[in-house]
Amino acid sequence: MHRAHLYVTALFLTATFAVSGSAVAAATPNDEHVQVRVYDSWHHDYHDWNDREDRAYRAYQHERHESYVAYERQKHKYQHNYWNYRHSHADRD
Repeated sequence: MHRAHLYVTALFLTATFAVSGSAVAAATPNDEHVQVRVYDSWHHDYHDWNDREDRAYRAYQHERHESYVAYERQKHKYQHNYWNYRHSHADRD
């Protein structure tokens, strides 16, 4: 009985790691210049946070006459407003 319990536990743990490993692999950046991927839960998409996105974010803050505050330190409402802005303003380069 004890051996069967160990087998079931090992099988369960293996399945758990396999599922979580694929989720992590799916969230990895596609470009070698990408530093981070950010999930926009309001638009249900991912954004690569690279130099281009950083410039766009800084331009957004400058346009609003705000001091720079890192994206990850902003409140969710601010992040939501930023992604709304980004979805309505395409890159110009």
